[in-house]
Amino acid sequence: MDLTKRDVREIIMSKYFNKKTVPYWIIAVLVVLIGIILAVQFKANSSSQTTTATVKTSSSSEKASSSTKKYVAGKDYKITYSNTNLIDKATIQKGLKASYLTDINDLMNTDQQTGSNMAKIEVYYNKDKNLLVENLFKNGHSTNEATTAVVYDLKNNQIVNSGVNYDTNYQPSWLVYTWEKLTK
Repeated sequence: MDLTKRDVREIIMSKYFNKKTVPYWIIAVLVVLIGIILAVQFKANSSSQTTTATVKTSSSSEKASSSTKKYVAGKDYKITYSNTNLIDKATIQKGLKASYLTDINDLMNTDQQTGSNMAKIEVYYNKDKNLLVENLFKNGHSTNEATTAVVYDLKNNQIVNSGVNYDTNYQPSWLVYTWEKLTK
């Protein structure tokens, strides 16, 4: 039996893979590859998303579980860093975390028993004593004075004073951080 080149090609190439179906096979392979690439990118993007709040709650849902509430920076609250040449943001955040002032849901929560109910937080940096003085303003307070002050020692990584009145030795000098609730 004598086989020609044409006979060999016909045996090797089935009826599903011939000159007429090659463009379809190429398109199918490209679609599969694009699908794989998109799936990998979607998985990478969804795993690297931050926990920044993204949904504004309405006042009727204010009594919902704090784990389900999400707030939007710039819409529900505003954070401002200033004088960052004196102290970096990470150091400020370390002091806020030690004082339990980094949970936005808690700060926004108006329930007196479970939430902080904050209207504003101002953090001052005392460069001479290496302290953060955190002035806390509760919603509904009648004056422009802080309702609570927390003094955090950056050198020893500890809260050295907390309460309404604090020693004037801790008098702040530079405003470095402000958190403000924008929604009522």
